[in-house]
Amino acid sequence: MTEPTGPTGPTGPTGPTESAGLAGKAAELDATDPLAACRELFTLDTGTVYLDGNSLGALPSHVPARMQEVITREWGALRIRSWEESGWWTAPERIGDRIAPIVGAGPGTVVVGDSTSVNVFKALVAAVRTAEADRDEILVDAATFPTDGYIAESAARMTSRRLVPYTPGDPIGPRTAAVLINHVDYRTGRLHDLPGLTAAAHAAGARTVWDLCHSAGALPVGLAAHGVDFAVGCTYKYLNGGPGSPAFLYVRPGLQSSFDSPLPGWNSHADPFGMAPGYRPASGAPRGRVGTPDILSMLALESALDVWDGVSIKEVRAKSLVLTDFFLECVRHLPVEPVTPAPHAERGSQVSLRCENAGAVMKKLISRGVVGDFRQPDVLRFGFTPLYVGFGDALRAARVLGEVLG
Repeated sequence: MTEPTGPTGPTGPTGPTESAGLAGKAAELDATDPLAACRELFTLDTGTVYLDGNSLGALPSHVPARMQEVITREWGALRIRSWEESGWWTAPERIGDRIAPIVGAGPGTVVVGDSTSVNVFKALVAAVRTAEADRDEILVDAATFPTDGYIAESAARMTSRRLVPYTPGDPIGPRTAAVLINHVDYRTGRLHDLPGLTAAAHAAGARTVWDLCHSAGALPVGLAAHGVDFAVGCTYKYLNGGPGSPAFLYVRPGLQSSFDSPLPGWNSHADPFGMAPGYRPASGAPRGRVGTPDILSMLALESALDVWDGVSIKEVRAKSLVLTDFFLECVRHLPVEPVTPAPHAERGSQVSLRCENAGAVMKKLISRGVVGDFRQPDVLRFGFTPLYVGFGDALRAARVLGEVLG
């Protein structure tokens, strides 16, 4: 674990006495951290505090060796035989079943493949197609990640619906066909009430599509327990699957037989090698497939998921909350304004801070070994990945931020 470094005087997060107390608290929390050993599973350097896992997760250290095997033996030696002998063909469902417990889903309900944007399109159009014809609205989280909004606009045109901005918690009326919501707001880190909003949508007769990009692997989701209809998420953030790793799609079991994908590719055909001119969809999770899987990225993700063996998502959430509480405590005297909600029920696994000249501040932080990111116009984002971020890291980041802010 990276040891806290930096001054304890006015340029640190607090005055000398309190800063010493924070250092002691960080050391104690790191010493009793049940997930501390997970850090050794990742490729990290001691000179950097990496707080950008909400954009790209760190590399699990065993993945390069696995990929060397995939390239030299499965691709290099077996070649086409690997679709069967190495299990390439079944990878989308097999890896989906490994992600399912992390997001609270059952076997056979999650399929891996394509990008988040493509899966949002598939899920949202399919959700609308299950609605009555007089339901002419699609509600979209007003603060949504821009791509979700672009996709929703296209889906609305395709299904002859009207796109309506939605603030989570507002009433949902009888004209709503589907609601697309980000579980965690990418800019502020606000966690939305998935159980409550799903129940409200269902009470109004609407379907739900949840974007889990900033929650999958960071906190319990409970897709099955809360009756979520559709969900999508990326795997390169808290699931550490690698840059551009394939996304996942969840379809509630009761909707799988009626799931009408707008992208009916040969990989989702009931008899993909029959090469029939007409389309007949497969049953279960494979219905969410489209084209040939991206095997190299797919198998890198599968290998990366090994770090979750024996890890409880409840423990991950518990550490996340203590970590973000501690970081907020460390920065409370700095000239920054937290925009991430303080209540645990409203917080994901990141802390967003507003400050002047935020873009320049983040560049200085990165140059000094504290890696977060910047979002327009004035937000510093710090993502806390509990599997490899410790409390000493949080304190060091706060101290360097204090120095940069002067």
